[in-house]
Amino acid sequence: MARHHPDLVFCRKISGASVGLLCERCEGRCCICDSFVRPCIPVHVCDDCAYGSNSGRCIICGAKGVTEAYYCEECCLLEKDRDGCPRVINIGVARSDLFYERRKHNLAGGGGKGKGKGKGK
Repeated sequence: MARHHPDLVFCRKISGASVGLLCERCEGRCCICDSFVRPCIPVHVCDDCAYGSNSGRCIICGAKGVTEAYYCEECCLLEKDRDGCPRVINIGVARSDLFYERRKHNLAGGGGKGKGKGKGK
């Protein structure tokens, strides 16, 4: 993900014993470079990312985790697997912009849950 979205922030705490998970949409990807070739070493996440509300979630997008995550062979040779926990913390600018665009269209079009109507300046 970092290769295509430079605004994403990784956790980067010391990795623990828990193995990271990927959802069906992200299945087979390297969590660092989005490569689909030669999975090599399983991804370990820190204790904060492995328990609580994050447990059982995809380390890239936050959906329900299905399969274990792996680093590709290139990331292992470049030792990017030793940088710490690779869980993505923020959602990125593109996704947050999409949220506000949808909200703006709902308010302007009269749709939505009635928010924004009847309130003066």
